[in-house]
Amino acid sequence: MAELSLGFYAALLAAVMFVLLALFQAALAGGSPWGRLAWGGKEPVLPPLLRGASFFAVVLLGFFAVVMAQRTGLVTLLPPSVVDVAIWVIVAYLALGVPMNAISRSLPERLVMTPVAIVLFAAVLIVALGL
Repeated sequence: MAELSLGFYAALLAAVMFVLLALFQAALAGGSPWGRLAWGGKEPVLPPLLRGASFFAVVLLGFFAVVMAQRTGLVTLLPPSVVDVAIWVIVAYLALGVPMNAISRSLPERLVMTPVAIVLFAAVLIVALGL
């Protein structure tokens, strides 16, 4: 298990947040009326194409959670070389996610998801930098 450092706690926080976001996206894919918080916030219930995108997001966020959980040392599911590359891909993905959420036309998405994206970006960057 990894040393209980800032990076450990950041990875644990990110893993939990990714799981929660995956559950949120699964609910959106299933037709829950929370669409104002995602995908630009145009529709309370997502249309079929965006439901498909939410399903894909569940898979992607699940992978991100596994990468973070592996960085805590609590699981070993992926080759270390995959994790080493994936961590920086996740940092880049989140770096794009912060401004995308911040400029959303949906006020609820801006107010809720922008802070989530900022916290995730900071946590994953801490992990990637090995702090």
